[in-house]
Amino acid sequence: MNNAELKEGFCKVFGTGGDIRGYFAPGRVNLIGEHLDYNRGHVFPCALNTGNYAVVRLRDDKKIHFFSANYPRLGILEGDVDALVKKNGSWTNYVEGVLFAIREKGYVVDRGFDCYIYGNIPGSGLSSSAAMEVVIGTMVKDFFGFDLTPIDIALCGQRAENGFIGMNCGIMDQFASAMGKTGKAIFLDTATLEYEYVPLELKGCKIIVANSNKPHSLVSSHYNERRQECERALQDLKKVVDIHNLCELTPEQFENAKSAIQDPVCLARAKHAVYEEERTKKAVLALRENDLVTFGTLLNESGDSLRYDYDATCPEIDALVEEARKQKGVYGSRETGGGWGGNTVSIVREENIADFRKNVSKAYKERTGLNCSIYELETGEGGRRIF
Repeated sequence: MNNAELKEGFCKVFGTGGDIRGYFAPGRVNLIGEHLDYNRGHVFPCALNTGNYAVVRLRDDKKIHFFSANYPRLGILEGDVDALVKKNGSWTNYVEGVLFAIREKGYVVDRGFDCYIYGNIPGSGLSSSAAMEVVIGTMVKDFFGFDLTPIDIALCGQRAENGFIGMNCGIMDQFASAMGKTGKAIFLDTATLEYEYVPLELKGCKIIVANSNKPHSLVSSHYNERRQECERALQDLKKVVDIHNLCELTPEQFENAKSAIQDPVCLARAKHAVYEEERTKKAVLALRENDLVTFGTLLNESGDSLRYDYDATCPEIDALVEEARKQKGVYGSRETGGGWGGNTVSIVREENIADFRKNVSKAYKERTGLNCSIYELETGEGGRRIF
């Protein structure tokens, strides 16, 4: 939808007149550095040019009226800024969760609003939830004049997940959605929130995202369980090394200390975190030097670690990765996102993309019975007002 269509959609649902404003926040894809944000390591995401749109008008009461153009059969849903309540399985939790987090920071949202939402992120696993949180945070800052930076908005989105929704995620998704820039990835230290933009100059290549169309729900998946396993490994390691987070260890230091970890499952999870931190730093360096062979090799190693050490994939994702790596012109391929479904990311030479689409789609259908959806990645800007 363009801006005029978004506003028209809002007016059809909520009526014309008043101060109607539009906002956008993007989804993201993480190139490498998976499951490191809650382990306080480095991540390397970029924002997409697709995401969530919110068209909003303030009300004279405390009611929130929600409508999703993606789920019109649900009709208008209702909430109250003075009675924020988590509803089982409802997308409105991401809206109310941000209001909860902003209220925790001492800001008062004293009026309700009509909220028309439209999203165009392809499939699951590209962080539509973070895009929802950032677009709402951006809207609240604008309408109410709160002194919130984009990083503050990202942190409110994370707090919404952790404290309201029950998803113990790190900061990566919200940070990428709030701070994204076209043509660049973000090399982010999640322990300090120090960051730098790295140009995505893949000469002769494209970043290809393949959606497995295997849905996942991170709250009900093993995501929180993995975080707990990493915490247990960390507590064991603290008995023999002076660290605060797993990603402080080099691989050499980890190998010397790993016998302190009592549970072999927790050992495998910690191994992924430590070695993924090293891979991420090397991958950013390789990209800066236009060394796509090394960059792709590191992506493959990351994907294998997610599969075998972190146990965060599924048969459908494994099939997509395996078929992608067989194709001519592919430098690397791995799962991206929270895991157990969702998407893969691959680096593919431009002249081989058509064959990649055809061959991977055919083989994936034969192996899983599902149709995958394949997209060329286009980067985009972070959360902002659009009209």
